[in-house]
Amino acid sequence: MTIDVPVPAWMQGSKLDGVIARVDDPIVDSLRELGTPIVDVRCRHVYPNIPQVETDDRRVAALAFEHLWQRGFRRFAFPGYQGAHYSENRLTHFRSFVNDAGCPLSVYEVTNENSYFITGIEKGGVADLSEFTTWLSSLTPPTGLFACNDIRGQQVLNACRQIDVNVPDDVAVIGVDDDDTVCSLSDPPLSSIRPDAEEVGFRAAQLLESMMRGNALERHIDYVPPAGVTQRLSTQVSAVDDRLVAQACRFIRENITHGINVQSVVEHVNVSRRQLERRFRESLGRTPHEELTAIQIEKVKQLLIESELSLERLAPLAGYAHKEQLAAVFKRETQETPGAFRVRNRKQDG
Repeated sequence: MTIDVPVPAWMQGSKLDGVIARVDDPIVDSLRELGTPIVDVRCRHVYPNIPQVETDDRRVAALAFEHLWQRGFRRFAFPGYQGAHYSENRLTHFRSFVNDAGCPLSVYEVTNENSYFITGIEKGGVADLSEFTTWLSSLTPPTGLFACNDIRGQQVLNACRQIDVNVPDDVAVIGVDDDDTVCSLSDPPLSSIRPDAEEVGFRAAQLLESMMRGNALERHIDYVPPAGVTQRLSTQVSAVDDRLVAQACRFIRENITHGINVQSVVEHVNVSRRQLERRFRESLGRTPHEELTAIQIEKVKQLLIESELSLERLAPLAGYAHKEQLAAVFKRETQETPGAFRVRNRKQDG
């Protein structure tokens, strides 16, 4: 069983063969009194004779950094929670990757001294809104922000919306946990690192079985790498210092379903087409038309994976007037048909 509160009374007299728990100081002694093998999956402290299984926070930080770096970000930020061991671990590793790349990192951590448990620490993240928004406003765009978890990431998105910081153009945000409820309901939907929770549970069960068979494990920490990155709209961007280009890209993303073209973008940003072409090439190495097409294709891919819509119904949602046009452009850009892409990605998910 997994527990994050003091050991309940019913457990005291129960005959348990073993326990998988989120072990911490308030419960470790009462757990030991049960006289059964214990495996810790919280890993906040090291306890003698209690092996641990936890997500590899160094690899988590590496995936977050790589994800933001590949999108062109060269300025970084990290908001976390002091007193939350996972947050402090992820900050340590993320800082190392940012420093090795020779890039600046801005850090904001909130402390809630009145709460011992993680839920209380995380709630403290909404109690300092004024200071938090001041910090967010100070970030130079574009900045790639790695939030210590999805809860913190959602708090960042809510604060950015209040102070008119554009996500992902000014600040791109990625969290950890890939909690579908939190990530999908965030505005915009939050990109996140997916821990391999199933593997953590499996390895913890393996350790517990070994101990129940009489094998002694005095000190053992098993680090489980995360499963990968789920990209959503909060990082679906190419970072550019040119704010006019960023504005144009945002306009394309937000109006892709309205049948816009390059002239629509020119009129929105109020510069000549030649100047817009030049600035796009300097910032992104491609034309506004190529950017518009790339965003359309990404939208098509998302819809193919996440829905059962036919091409006829899907086409207008990606800015195409006809399914034949969509199919031709998709095949040209990806070297496979929309149907083949859908089948291949469904098999991978399965």
